[in-house]
Amino acid sequence: MDANQPSPRLKQLNDQQLSAFCAAISERLLPNYALFSQVAEFGNTQTLRTALDKIWDRLCNRCGAVNFETQMEKVDAVVPDPEDFDMYGVYPALDTCVALITTLNQMVEASHQDARQTSQLSLQGIETYLELIADAELSDEQLVRFINTHELIEQELEFQESLIDQLLQKASPDAATLDKIRTQAANDGVSNIGISLD
Repeated sequence: MDANQPSPRLKQLNDQQLSAFCAAISERLLPNYALFSQVAEFGNTQTLRTALDKIWDRLCNRCGAVNFETQMEKVDAVVPDPEDFDMYGVYPALDTCVALITTLNQMVEASHQDARQTSQLSLQGIETYLELIADAELSDEQLVRFINTHELIEQELEFQESLIDQLLQKASPDAATLDKIRTQAANDGVSNIGISLD
């Protein structure tokens, strides 16, 4: 299952590009939290949405200073604890919060390591989901093949590579590029594991 690794090209991204990369991954994960929040009647999707909107606005220079530490505290308050819920959905919801908190951190101090972890988080989330839905009769080797060749993994790897391609075109991505990336990441409300609120 280790074939699905973050792109080595992440090392080429500068601070602003790294923040945009993590914001896009967070955007892609958001429906996972929204669905969990609705089903479990826990947390507040709007808190995450507001924090993410502030990140995009700041990246696009559409607003003044943003207190990202305050946003982190707000998101932190609605992070689910897997021990409190007897359902799989808590894990993708938790991943969404981790990705978003990491992105807020990136806005304060960007790091290639954090971007790598965010990329990995999304890929591992898909792997976990695929393990869950895979036929129990599969051998270990068949399971690895099922995961590595699954369209969800292929779509995610393609999405992340396309993201890096677009970000590398300009040292300082303009608002039009970032808006395009954001729309692409939102994916019509369908998350990395193929779920949506509809």
